Amino acid sequence: MTGTSRNVAVRSLAVASLVAFAALLGGCWTTKVYREPGASSEAPSKPRPGVTTTVRRGDTLFSIASRNGVRQQDLAAWNGIAAPYTIYPGQKLRLYPAGKGGSTAATRPSTTTTTTKPAATTPAAPAPAPKPAAPAASDIKWRWPADGELIGRYVAGEPTKQGVDIAGASGAPVRAAADGVVVYSGSGLVGYGELIIIKHNEQWLSAYGHNRNRLVNEGQLVRSGQQIAEMGRSGAPREMLHFEVRYNGKPVDPLIYLPKR
Repeated sequence: MTGTSRNVAVRSLAVASLVAFAALLGGCWTTKVYREPGASSEAPSKPRPGVTTTVRRGDTLFSIASRNGVRQQDLAAWNGIAAPYTIYPGQKLRLYPAGKGGSTAATRPSTTTTTTKPAATTPAAPAPAPKPAAPAASDIKWRWPADGELIGRYVAGEPTKQGVDIAGASGAPVRAAADGVVVYSGSGLVGYGELIIIKHNEQWLSAYGHNRNRLVNEGQLVRSGQQIAEMGRSGAPREMLHFEVRYNGKPVDPLIYLPKR
């Protein structure tokens, strides 16, 4: 993490666990969290419709924006990334607004005035609230990564609740939730302790935090149910596993995909 990295707070004993999957999709997960220094005096960003870039290990949103000649705020807005601008290796970022062609046409306001009294109109009914997006379908056969009591649940939009927390004894086995390849095994992400991240395919990853001991290395293929770590309390107030699932870099509720128990 850089000197300007925002320390991602470990969740309290009540909510137990760390901050968002904060990162390491598709490559060695070394998420950088940062703030853009000062108010920007850069020229407005020039979108590049259809062009994307892939986050590399060690990248920050600011470094990617600078490398591509756009402002950090614009790059964040185009990709729906909120402060503290957490990104993940392997994550694809658009260099243009979603659904936009990169330019907008200005409409000149009319200067014509009228003295005609507007006709009375019936107030329009309020638009119905948008329905929440349906969960992404997954063809992966997920399994629980550890035995134990569920002590923390996923809450959409809550940066400290982007996964589930499973209590257990120190040294209890932590298992791969599905087949995949280890893309990160280390302790470089503040708030996650000893962390392992597994890439299952181009869209899906899973993360396992607060381990006592990691048993797999980056680049290693693992099978569903294989022990990958020992449960611990590194970066946590008690022995527990923090487990996250990400779809295209965004956190999703693991309980939607894990089998009922």
